[in-house]
Amino acid sequence: MAALRNPGGLSASYEEPPGDGETLLRSGLSLRHMRMIAALDDHGRVSAAAQVMNISQPAASRMIAEMEAVLDVKLCERLPRGITLTPYGKALARRARSILLEMREVDREISELKAGKGGSVFLGAVTAPAIELAVPAIREIRRIYPRIEITMQVETSNVLARELIATRHDFIIARIPDDLNPRLFEARVIGVEKACLIVRRGHALAKGKAVRLEETAAYDWVFQSGGSPLRQAMESNFLNRNIALPDRILNTSSLLLT
Repeated sequence: MAALRNPGGLSASYEEPPGDGETLLRSGLSLRHMRMIAALDDHGRVSAAAQVMNISQPAASRMIAEMEAVLDVKLCERLPRGITLTPYGKALARRARSILLEMREVDREISELKAGKGGSVFLGAVTAPAIELAVPAIREIRRIYPRIEITMQVETSNVLARELIATRHDFIIARIPDDLNPRLFEARVIGVEKACLIVRRGHALAKGKAVRLEETAAYDWVFQSGGSPLRQAMESNFLNRNIALPDRILNTSSLLLT
């Protein structure tokens, strides 16, 4: 695997543009404030909200005053029996519930990541291993870890190897292209892939007799793009036997077009 750096030495800034929520981000509003406004909306009484928060009623009143001071609006109206939220209070309570729900989801997701039961995996494979190896493996992973999100790309080894170097994949099932340094990868041999030539039913070459390689050159070919390991292996077979390469080739990595 390669250790990559930011090519331009660019730095990221997380500064909010003035006015776009910057006041709230810097105001000191906390999750406790969010829990308080949600509890007020649920129970309609400061005493009940304080009990839910496990704080005293005066402390709850101070929290309400803090929120009103930050937002510069009145969040609730006192009634003979309890309180009612103002439109501002209801708006804050609605958003507070979303924030609290997101925080619970964050807690769940991090727990699953720690346990290896969640997160995202990006993988790639050339066509045959994608069908024979990747699909059964994905099915088994989904059975054991149903919350893992898997993204898979089926492409040539040339494309996949460069995607891996660019850190857009976690791992790939492919061949290491000849023009790339093998030391860039942590590789494990999983087998030898066999290749054969396929023709349609009724094709002139499919008559049951042995076919010489030079006979195939006169026909239309559908093959992977130039430079791919499988394409290079095919071309080497022709060149090593001093046979001219086919001159009518449709270049594609699409299984549908083949």
